Amino acid sequence: MIKRKVNDVAEALKGVQSGMTVMVGGFGLSGIPENSIAELVRLGVEDLTCISNNAGVDDFGLGLLLQQKQIKKMISSYVGENAEFERQMLSGELEVELIPQGTLAERCRAAQAGIPAFYTPAGYGTEVAEGKESREFNGKMHILEHAFKADFAIIKAWKGDEAGNLVFKGTARNFNPNMAGAAKITVAEVEELVPVGSLDPNQIHIPGILVNRIFQGEKYEKRIEQRTVRKR
Repeated sequence: MIKRKVNDVAEALKGVQSGMTVMVGGFGLSGIPENSIAELVRLGVEDLTCISNNAGVDDFGLGLLLQQKQIKKMISSYVGENAEFERQMLSGELEVELIPQGTLAERCRAAQAGIPAFYTPAGYGTEVAEGKESREFNGKMHILEHAFKADFAIIKAWKGDEAGNLVFKGTARNFNPNMAGAAKITVAEVEELVPVGSLDPNQIHIPGILVNRIFQGEKYEKRIEQRTVRKR
């Protein structure tokens, strides 16, 4: 059995360099790899291309990297909660590629599965389709989208074992599973790291073969992006 456990986040992110393309899991502020993002800030790597559904908020998540001007390009779907992101995009400091959410997820999954490209109807006839090959299927036009090519995929799971098998909880199952194995190196941080054999095989969402390094994170804030409560 191959053990993928590493001692800490510093060992997990060994090899990350400026100019790399990094996938970052999570949906909004749910299920984001908080420890790994903090380590990227500490490392001071620059000119990163980040593939992530969101760009965090101003003082949390990927917003911490944006504050330090460590991100050169964001490839995202929803970025409406980050004022610093908006400022950098409008000023031309940050390159931005906005992608339909389903296409973003599928470009990750295609990379995971070793599929180089696929056709989708999403975005045809809009700016999304500019410069892309198009083809008709069953009377409907589709555009060709390519799988992502990333150096690191950094994801977060609820539980994992030392062989890299992962279990996600709730909304954290958005994007994190699709990014596992979709880059040259996949790093998984988990809230609870258990011995091999502790997880029910029927409950495992991602097998360890898609994970290269796994470590137990700590001190998760788990912020709520938009708190909505019912009137009493």
